[in-house]
Amino acid sequence: LLSPESSISISAHNAAVGLAKAPGSTGLWDKFSFGLEPSSLQERLFVSEENVDGFLGTALCPSPCSQSALERQPLIEVLDVTEDRIQIRVE
Repeated sequence: LLSPESSISISAHNAAVGLAKAPGSTGLWDKFSFGLEPSSLQERLFVSEENVDGFLGTALCPSPCSQSALERQPLIEVLDVTEDRIQIRVE
């Protein structure tokens, strides 16, 4: 993380933390952890095509699926992610 560019914004009903990667760091972040104590952190995933596919695969077929059940699952594609919206296509 790059400390000077990171930011925190707190209001009565919301808190936002802006994180900036250090110059040598590359690639997308898959997940982050948060919490009050290091021993009790909660993990959250960033929205990406792989994370959406993994989540829906688990939600739609939590136990080992048959090949025909896997073939019936929808194709999920994350098209765009911004602060205001997430655009996902389902086939």
